[in-house]
Amino acid sequence: MRYLAAGVLFCVILLVIARSLKLRSIGIHAVQIGKYDKKDFLILPFVLLYLYVVLASLFGWFVPGSEVLSSPALAITGGILCVLGLALFVAALIALGRNFRVGLDETHPGELVTRGVFAVTRNPIYLSFILILTGVFLAIPNWILLLLLFGGIMLFHRQMEIEEKSLLAVYGAEYAEYCKKVGRYF
Repeated sequence: MRYLAAGVLFCVILLVIARSLKLRSIGIHAVQIGKYDKKDFLILPFVLLYLYVVLASLFGWFVPGSEVLSSPALAITGGILCVLGLALFVAALIALGRNFRVGLDETHPGELVTRGVFAVTRNPIYLSFILILTGVFLAIPNWILLLLLFGGIMLFHRQMEIEEKSLLAVYGAEYAEYCKKVGRYF
């Protein structure tokens, strides 16, 4: 399960890169990190540390901290959460189509997407990340990954709040109505 969890994590990264490059090839600049909020650049060190800890745990490199809550049942649960998170992420990419962005894009936002998984949750991508990070922790139960899981959840929640303010500014009443119908998480 450890390799499955890590594989899902890297698959998500490759999907983001591939979608961003595809959109760029048709003139859409999907990567907007740091354009509106300079604190977005904290995301990169977080991701790099997270990836290092995952790889270090898999290949026996130096990882401070020890395993916690290690059990085959939790590892299987972690693998299932990773796969569910990946499926949710792919469903969100499909629903977004050309409207996919990494970061805020108030100048070229595209249409407000409320179909597909966005009819169930306003933030399927962040929810998928939470599922995947939880799954990775259960499959590779390291204290540092547990701390990074909590840090990631706080980071995702903060980003959701920032994006919701931006979406309200861009889409106004249409977004406000959508928020009344669909919850932030569910």
